[in-house]
Amino acid sequence: MKKRIVSILLAGVLAAGTLAGCGNGKTLEEQTASADGSADTTESAEAVSMAGADEVDGTEITFWHSMGGVNGQAIDELVKRFNEENELGITVTAEYQGEYDDALNKLKSAQIGNMGADLVQVYEIGTRFMIDSGWIIPMQQMIDEDSYDLSQIEPNLAAYYTIDEQLYSMPFNSSTPLMYYNKDMFDAAGITEIPTSLEGIEAIGDQLMEKGGAGEVMSLSIYGWFFEQFLGKQGLEYANNGNGREDAATAVAFDENSGAANILTAWKSLNDKGYAPIVGKGGDAGLADFSAGKSAITLASTASLKQILQDVNGKFEVGTAYFPSIKDSDEGGVSIGGASLWALNNEDPKKLRATWEFVKFLVSAESQAYWNAQTGYFPVTVAAQEEPVFQENIAQYPQFQTAIDQLHDSSPEYVGALLSVFSEARATVESEIESLLNGKTDVDEAVSGMADSINKSIEEYNLVNE
Repeated sequence: MKKRIVSILLAGVLAAGTLAGCGNGKTLEEQTASADGSADTTESAEAVSMAGADEVDGTEITFWHSMGGVNGQAIDELVKRFNEENELGITVTAEYQGEYDDALNKLKSAQIGNMGADLVQVYEIGTRFMIDSGWIIPMQQMIDEDSYDLSQIEPNLAAYYTIDEQLYSMPFNSSTPLMYYNKDMFDAAGITEIPTSLEGIEAIGDQLMEKGGAGEVMSLSIYGWFFEQFLGKQGLEYANNGNGREDAATAVAFDENSGAANILTAWKSLNDKGYAPIVGKGGDAGLADFSAGKSAITLASTASLKQILQDVNGKFEVGTAYFPSIKDSDEGGVSIGGASLWALNNEDPKKLRATWEFVKFLVSAESQAYWNAQTGYFPVTVAAQEEPVFQENIAQYPQFQTAIDQLHDSSPEYVGALLSVFSEARATVESEIESLLNGKTDVDEAVSGMADSINKSIEEYNLVNE
């Protein structure tokens, strides 16, 4: 699948800097315009065959990642293990690049064949952008050349990064959202059946506040990822052209399929009744109220489990449940968040082989069991669940089993959309939800505002990227 890329306004794609495709010896930044000011069109580079495993002794590769704190420490440990244990003479240097956008922004000054990195970690909503960029060699090429058994990878994780039966990047730090609830409050309120929808949460709101002692029923973060999950739980698409997977999306679909209206109507009802007050934007905005024992329910990533348990520190028992739907009758599933690993095309067969050997190490059962235990992200490899480290972690944190079950109970048909301007789209969704909850717009106006703004961004992107 060969794509072209011309100038890309990163403000409309990844909210920082300007990126363009690579080739012809020019930097990506230089290719954004030709001498007369018009965009320069470049083809993605031809595929590069890997060298043999016996040809890479002494090969050095660079891995750019965006994991800080304890996650960064886990990355460093995995790199250390690979460098010490691999018998092929490969050396990996890991370099922290800051936030995901920072790593992509840095690539704008790169040249094909000298991109600064050989492997880069990119968040899931950058998938369409990376495919279009012309910078990468799809993982599927290495999988096929090495006869790698892809069934080792969790199918619902691999599905997100698979387009036209090609796995473009390797899942690495993957997560889904969960519903976290205060078991003590539920017990005090006499609630024995955990709600599975926003409709069900609203129905027990008074019980939780009057009998359970909740200051608020739900600390619901205004977060674009949650909006996307609520669409998936309805079994509805975010964008046209098969959620941008059959062909590049040209418009959103959530305004026409009523998905957004259903979400905003339920959300506003919870807010109007005082059950879900505004707690801020971003995935972690609702955690403080929950961990402090103020709210009975919150939504957060599976990767937040350890942090939540640490912050609660035994003040109450934390329960986990599947991410809620809008109505009990909805039939759908969840999509993943997190990031994956992309092989950059440096036109070097030895570096490509070394990169692939390192990727295989990172997704091995042993490495993924360690990664899960240290970070809370899913083990992307099925066999990792048989590793003692994983089983010990599940025994210590049984709430994480909910995440595994939810992943397995979902389906590849709910993997979510691929969108060229997803970062900007999420910001738009969040702003419109905030305006709705503040009484500045109604549901119809908010949905129209989302659709009009995102569609304009998609149209502008598609005009310069054919």
